[in-house]
Amino acid sequence: MKAAVLNRLSGVFEIEEIQIDSPRGREVLVEVKASGLCHSDLHMAESDYGMPLPAVAGHELAGIVRELGPDVRGLAVGDHVVGSLIQFCGHCDACLGGRTYQCEHPEETVRGPTDAPRLSRDGQQVYATFGTAAFAAFSLVHENQLVKVPKELPFPQACILGCGTVTGAGAAINTANVQAGDTVAVFGAGGVGLNVISGAKLAGATRIIAIDTQPKKEELARKFGATDFVNPADGDPVAAVRALTGGGVHHAFEVIGLKATTEQAIKMVRLGGGVYLIGVHKPGSTITIDVLADMAYSQATIKAVYMGSTNIRHDIPMYANLYLQGRFNLDDLISREINISEINAAYKELKTGAIARSVITSF
Repeated sequence: MKAAVLNRLSGVFEIEEIQIDSPRGREVLVEVKASGLCHSDLHMAESDYGMPLPAVAGHELAGIVRELGPDVRGLAVGDHVVGSLIQFCGHCDACLGGRTYQCEHPEETVRGPTDAPRLSRDGQQVYATFGTAAFAAFSLVHENQLVKVPKELPFPQACILGCGTVTGAGAAINTANVQAGDTVAVFGAGGVGLNVISGAKLAGATRIIAIDTQPKKEELARKFGATDFVNPADGDPVAAVRALTGGGVHHAFEVIGLKATTEQAIKMVRLGGGVYLIGVHKPGSTITIDVLADMAYSQATIKAVYMGSTNIRHDIPMYANLYLQGRFNLDDLISREINISEINAAYKELKTGAIARSVITSF
């Protein structure tokens, strides 16, 4: 099959023909119909996060079930599914408590070191990143990482549910528990940030402030529910947010992964507010916190967010149904649909911050 393979930490994917094995155990073979270009995959392609190489990345997956392993019970051939990078065993304390995103044994969803690899090239293993490896025509995934969705849901919109939506909207709804009447600030109006805005709107936030250096993002952010837009190029965003809210927001979400914006988010929350760190920082990154001023006096909470504290079996169908009811915006997340051969050019465009999501829909 055709796949975009990362052979070195260059940020460049090479389009190659590789081999994919047949499903075993609880594995499912999915024909990939849409795969979103998340910024996280680009981070992994440029910096050393410990990912073995060569590898196939991609984790925003939507497609059709084509073949089942002998132990699969929850899916059928022909089902439309969304894949997620949340790998969970289903029986540890975290999973039994509903916190599948904190699973203690995610390794149970992948093959062992002595097993034949899921993906290979010339007889050598190609690493299947996150267990999804969705930058390919087919994906071999453990059934716990897949969720059945309505067939009325378009594939490009569906794939974004697997990461951008559950991470962003989930951060607002699950992690921060935004309440009706709360105020929210979101650093970064890209694919994940726009979903934070959607989640905050769904939860009933009365003021949602999008913060981005791209002026063109204002119109897009407002489509998702932003009530205000702050461009840091026009002045101090902390002062602007505090002025708009009369002293700071209840919840500040940092979706970019930069030291400066993280520290600004910490300084723009009101007394007792929460700061939620979603953006992926480079390995070894640090931030500076004045414990007395930034935490003790403000009684602020600073919390790292992983995948929006999501239980995919519950949350993905919920967002899918909300979209089909016209109550959750996914359409405006799709900036363009591309062929897999255009992946490098699309990622170069994503770096500019001018678009939300490119989605691979042909191979």
